[in-house]
Amino acid sequence: MQLGALFSKQAMMRRVLISLIPIMLFAVYSFGLRVLVVLTVVTAAGVLTEYSILRFMKGGPGFKIPEAIFVTSVLFTLVLPATVPLWVAVVGIVFGVLFGKGVFGGFGRNIFNPALVARCFVFISFPAAMTMGWVAPFQGLPGGFVRYSAGVDALTVATPLRDTGIELSRLFFGQIAGSSGEISAVLILLAAIYLVYTKTASLRIMLSGTLSFLVLATVLSSLGVLPVSPLVALFSGGFLFAIVFMATDPITAPSTDAGKWIFGILVGILAAIIREFSLFREGMMFAILIMNSFVPLLDIAVKSAKSGAAKRRVEA
Repeated sequence: MQLGALFSKQAMMRRVLISLIPIMLFAVYSFGLRVLVVLTVVTAAGVLTEYSILRFMKGGPGFKIPEAIFVTSVLFTLVLPATVPLWVAVVGIVFGVLFGKGVFGGFGRNIFNPALVARCFVFISFPAAMTMGWVAPFQGLPGGFVRYSAGVDALTVATPLRDTGIELSRLFFGQIAGSSGEISAVLILLAAIYLVYTKTASLRIMLSGTLSFLVLATVLSSLGVLPVSPLVALFSGGFLFAIVFMATDPITAPSTDAGKWIFGILVGILAAIIREFSLFREGMMFAILIMNSFVPLLDIAVKSAKSGAAKRRVEA
């Protein structure tokens, strides 16, 4: 069977994949060829899981696998540390595809982002693999393009989330430790521009989420609660990557314009609160998953309010 006959074509998903190519290449440059090994293993496990779910649901052949599974696999790979054990990555993607999408009836029916479900599961279930150490990225050419990985000798526990002396330029250009695809703010911002320009992702969600996070981070910083500057808080961790690629998922985000603004604002506020006042320093994934669960009600409330306003104008 040809690959074209096995997978359904989704132009929007292909544009997301295109936007992720520079980020993936930079991840390999920073952390070595092992990133590609993780991607290969995750993609194979993700496609197999998706195929098994569809085969069970359809009861036989004659179906096509949505290309969205490739986006899920790439996103999940990029939010993992470069040193993650391969078996943890496999368990994560299987869980994310099965319980983040399959149990809801497959693509288009899920209310949670499968890649985030997968990351949340491995983050809670295997915390040592996700939080105990980070690989210092390679510097200079050819970087990780000719090396498998930095190895355990390059592990460091330092992350920018609590580093008060970190330079913004290092955060902006990805000269920091972190998850494979979350370290370069400039590449993520360029991807955001491309996604907005091609009408693939919602600018409303990106702007509202970023601004609300910055406003609350500024307040917390002025009160002495936030140990780093608001911009350091914005560019460190996975906030930017998640607000661009996860929060804007068209399946799990609101469909109404007003709903997108509200959704983004609440995601930004929740992310700042969870990051600073809980045991989990990276609160963005929890913020998005929490708000995903309210999206159906949010859209209903917005549509009801519009309908009520229109009715009042007619009666007037």
